[in-house]
Amino acid sequence: MGYHRRMTEATPRELSLPQEQILHLRAQAHALKPVVLLGAAGLSDAALKEIDRALTAHGLIKVRAGGTEREEREAMFRRIAEQLGAARIQAIGRVFVLFRPKPEE
Repeated sequence: MGYHRRMTEATPRELSLPQEQILHLRAQAHALKPVVLLGAAGLSDAALKEIDRALTAHGLIKVRAGGTEREEREAMFRRIAEQLGAARIQAIGRVFVLFRPKPEE
């Protein structure tokens, strides 16, 4: 399944995937537990680094956001994807599913 990075002004690095691959990844993510928990402080640099490490190690991850408003969560989800070159697979409530291909060894 192919993928490419979407290069636009609004999303300079966000990874874009075909719908078929997104559906496949959603199914895979169903059984996953969140590997990063974002607290009341929101998205700190340390949290972003931890998400980056988790994406490098696993490729497909879940992140749980703390007590934030819906608009804040959407902005966080977008920022993570853009800054880390990941694809936004799904957001359900306070849980984000992100994907970035693991680097080749």
